[in-house]
Amino acid sequence: MDTKYLLTDEQMTQFITKGYLVLQNDLSQQLHENVMKRIYNVIHEEGNPGNNILPRVPDIQQFFDTPAVRGALTSVLGPDYYMHPHRHCHYNQPGNQAPGGGQWHKDGYWSSMRSHRPWWAMVFYYTQDVTEELGPTAIMPGTQYYEKFLGDRGETILPTGKAGTMVLVHFDLWHKASLNVSQYDRYMLKFQFVRLRAPELPSWNHKKQELIIPEGASIVHRSLWQDVWDWLRGDKTAGANGQQAEEKLLQKWANELASPDASVREQAADGLGTGGEAAAGYAPVLGQLLSDPVETVALNAAYALGRLGPKGAEELLGLLEEGTNLAALRAAYGLQASGAEAVPGLVDLLRRGDARRRALTAFALGSIGSAARCSIPFLIDALNDESAWVRRNAAEALGMIGEHPEQVVPALAKALITAVEAESATISAEDDPHEQSQGYITNKIGYTAALSLLRTGKLGDAKVVVHALNTALNSKDRYVRAYAFEALAHLRTEEAIDVLVRAYRSARWCPDTHKASAF
Repeated sequence: MDTKYLLTDEQMTQFITKGYLVLQNDLSQQLHENVMKRIYNVIHEEGNPGNNILPRVPDIQQFFDTPAVRGALTSVLGPDYYMHPHRHCHYNQPGNQAPGGGQWHKDGYWSSMRSHRPWWAMVFYYTQDVTEELGPTAIMPGTQYYEKFLGDRGETILPTGKAGTMVLVHFDLWHKASLNVSQYDRYMLKFQFVRLRAPELPSWNHKKQELIIPEGASIVHRSLWQDVWDWLRGDKTAGANGQQAEEKLLQKWANELASPDASVREQAADGLGTGGEAAAGYAPVLGQLLSDPVETVALNAAYALGRLGPKGAEELLGLLEEGTNLAALRAAYGLQASGAEAVPGLVDLLRRGDARRRALTAFALGSIGSAARCSIPFLIDALNDESAWVRRNAAEALGMIGEHPEQVVPALAKALITAVEAESATISAEDDPHEQSQGYITNKIGYTAALSLLRTGKLGDAKVVVHALNTALNSKDRYVRAYAFEALAHLRTEEAIDVLVRAYRSARWCPDTHKASAF
């Protein structure tokens, strides 16, 4: 595609630090009006079609095929991103909150754990001119990395613009529906997108190697932001490269870690992260902050440790194994920043400890990516773990690492078939202690194995993959079936196409047949 539609370094920096970009899709007003009219008729005659909004109003696809949208998504998710089967039309009536909105929230996530690195993104697309009076979706910049709502420390933004305005957001950004105080209906199309492989090179118009920290940020996460920036650039060597700050300054920051003022602790932990291995001696005091009640402090400490070299990785591994549940979760995020330095210790932890720690270990290995390729045999063994959460994290990690398909693809295919065949007995038996609310995924192991086959299946034995995906087309979970369809389309072998054609004959959607039509 024409590189002029790719994002700039400045735009990527905003996405990393603030979690959103407001962009404009230059399409005709007539197209937007026609789509909005069709949406109005569908909603008022049949109700909200949910996931079927695209086949019900096929012209919507034109919005996402434009160079502007493809360029933005390619920049953030890579050139082979995937449009997720879940999508929704948010309908905000005058004087009402949009259904399901009104409260600050993150969307329920599809992965085994939320990822700070952008494996997922969403687009909020407006088919009409949107003002603040119409009640656009409110967003809270920079909050995509937080499990807890930031509250008064956060800034509220109401993105507005003419028809074709789209807000590209990190999947985990906190947002809510705002009140529509106009006399008009407001429509917003929410579509989700998935990255299929870890970046090897920048996929945007990249010119400046250094991440320029934006001025005026109320909370600064230099080590976290640097980790995302380096990962998106495909730089696997950046980890412990600090500025080698003077010992006097490092000591000052270390002393401030004990401050009763959370903002001081936050800044001190962030400062130590810039010191690289020169700050390694302060790893134990940083480790204590992973249990800090203020999440922003704990995140800065975790990512600072991830940039302190072997001493930082050692501290994080100890907290993953023996820290509180909360400290272990935060340590898992920090360990992805440690990279290859942490892999031997993580492989050791994967084979012992309780289920929660094994699951977090599998997540960290997947996040580290190709540098964790030596863990693949152990992750394959973990596909048979007694814990469903461990099995799910292992399946996802194998797809994210993206190495040794000759071993990985048959293992994932077997896991997928086993999960689908056992659905009637295991659908209600998941033991995921971290996220219990993903009721929209009824077969979590099958879902994750199918996603990983979408990422890796093209590199393995096509017959093995097609057999597993054909089985998955009979899953009771609609998203397992959707991933199977897409993975077959990615394969494009003669056998895969034959399976697709037979499946589509029974699944084909007629957009003109509905409860309000004559036939």
